[in-house]
Amino acid sequence: MDILGLLNGFGSTFWIIIAFVVALSIIVAIHEYGHYIVGRWSGIGADVFSLGFGPVLFSRFDKRGTKWQIAAIPLGGYVKFKGDANAASGKDAEAMEGLSDDELRHTMHGAPLWARAATVAAGPIFNFILSTLVFAAIFMSRGQVGDSFAVGELRDLPPPAYELSEGDEILKIGGLTVPSFEDSEAFDTFATSIPVETPLEYVVKRDGVQTAVSGPYPYPPIVLHLAPKSAAYGAGLEVGDVITGIDGRAITGFSELKQAVETGEGKPLALDVWREGEALAFTMTPRRVDEPLPEGGFQTQWRIGIAGGLAFDPATERLGPAKAVWGGVLQTGRIIEGSVSGLYHMVTGAISTCNLTGPVGIAQTSGAMASQGAQSFIWFIAVLSAAIGMLNLFPIPMLDGGHLVFYAYEAVAGRPPSDKVVNVLMMMGLAIVLGMMMFGLTNDLFCP
Repeated sequence: MDILGLLNGFGSTFWIIIAFVVALSIIVAIHEYGHYIVGRWSGIGADVFSLGFGPVLFSRFDKRGTKWQIAAIPLGGYVKFKGDANAASGKDAEAMEGLSDDELRHTMHGAPLWARAATVAAGPIFNFILSTLVFAAIFMSRGQVGDSFAVGELRDLPPPAYELSEGDEILKIGGLTVPSFEDSEAFDTFATSIPVETPLEYVVKRDGVQTAVSGPYPYPPIVLHLAPKSAAYGAGLEVGDVITGIDGRAITGFSELKQAVETGEGKPLALDVWREGEALAFTMTPRRVDEPLPEGGFQTQWRIGIAGGLAFDPATERLGPAKAVWGGVLQTGRIIEGSVSGLYHMVTGAISTCNLTGPVGIAQTSGAMASQGAQSFIWFIAVLSAAIGMLNLFPIPMLDGGHLVFYAYEAVAGRPPSDKVVNVLMMMGLAIVLGMMMFGLTNDLFCP
């Protein structure tokens, strides 16, 4: 028996679980706190605020009589408001009998319609706010590229050594004049026109003086991001690796790697990799993935799951809070739009249902993103928060969206649906939610 391999596998699984629990706990805490605080502001009292389900590990009561607790199963959470029979906010008819009008006003089921609707909607909205603020903070920390195209931190690349230096303002590469970085169309044309060779001549402005220096091809086949559950991640590639050859053929640019993967029709690829001065070899089989198109819809491509970029970080300027927050709003909107589009195309059969991930897949992704650094993990939390907020708005009884549908009916009909109807629909909703979880888990276990 390979004891060392077993221990390594156990350690990897342990950190995957830790990353998953941390990510989910943050998202659930924000979601449930949204319900709680807006309910409190609306005059609805809370009996229990629970992070997790099952046996209670820790609890305390605050001055308002709310029991705050941490439970043993960290797969969600809930707020049990006054008048609720359970964590799903079912009505406790017996407990509400005999209450005065003032006491009823402070229950979930005796409060005005606006208060109940605001309390329920607050959970997903707080998820969207979390995503927006996290994205905004990341955008502010990264900054934005200014009008000039200047060199920030240089990446670690294989020999030869280059004369390009941090702080150089790049004017030309390979004889081509650098356009404004803000003109995306012109810059894309410029980037694709650069000769795929190294070294290249760079004309730069250094300390106010224009000079020519040697530099790398600006888009080398370097791994800047690894997609979780991808062929490259499974094979053991790491962020910072530089792919120097494919099937024995030397390559210089990321475009050469991309072309080899996309045109290989899924055949295994032998990659030569440079990692901090060490030459390594990997073999991996590209996987078919469904990718969203800018104009909508999806296309199927062969991918190994890596993203590249420039041979250096462009120098950036500070991004103001207003622009950063607006960027966070747009990024959150893109995630919601992409998630809805993906689900729609799965239902219509346009893309594979294997794109739906269950708890095991989410846990694996959590661990993979955590292994790539704090910023990648925090970005993943923001993405997952937006997706969970959107999912909770689906009009399924048991979810927040289902409760909002009940409230919409009440607003139109002038009375709430009967308790009997609500209970039946809640049981149906529970069956749907459990069915979706089982479907996702099946995908985790059996999809490639």
